[in-house]
Amino acid sequence: MLRVDRIERGIVLDHIQAGNGLRIFDRLGLRDVSFPVALIMNVRSTKMGRKDMIKISDTLELDLTMLGLLEPNITVTYIDDGNVTRKEAIPLPERVEGLIECKNPRCITTYERHGISVFTLVDRSTSEYECAYCGERARM
Repeated sequence: MLRVDRIERGIVLDHIQAGNGLRIFDRLGLRDVSFPVALIMNVRSTKMGRKDMIKISDTLELDLTMLGLLEPNITVTYIDDGNVTRKEAIPLPERVEGLIECKNPRCITTYERHGISVFTLVDRSTSEYECAYCGERARM
């Protein structure tokens, strides 16, 4: 049996679809931190069947929009002195800036040097977004 002790201070990322934990782990740059981090994969879950979890034994700034985009309905739990201080379910974001690349070669964000893409959620069921500048659609 695998045992990962509880953390006294830090963050737990839970309800990650099985197999997606490593992608989030890498996106957060957790390979390069100096504090303990646990990536737990394929954990049994009554809600999801199987899931991944990431336990971070320190605090760090999280881009919740990016997390919601990568893993809709991920749960972020903040822990201090061994107790849960805050727990948030992060939904698919309504608006995303600079995280989705527009595929339209004529879009201003494609050819402008400092153009930052802005996408708005248009269909939650299919995770489809629309570019605010040209209307190009993108699915996550």
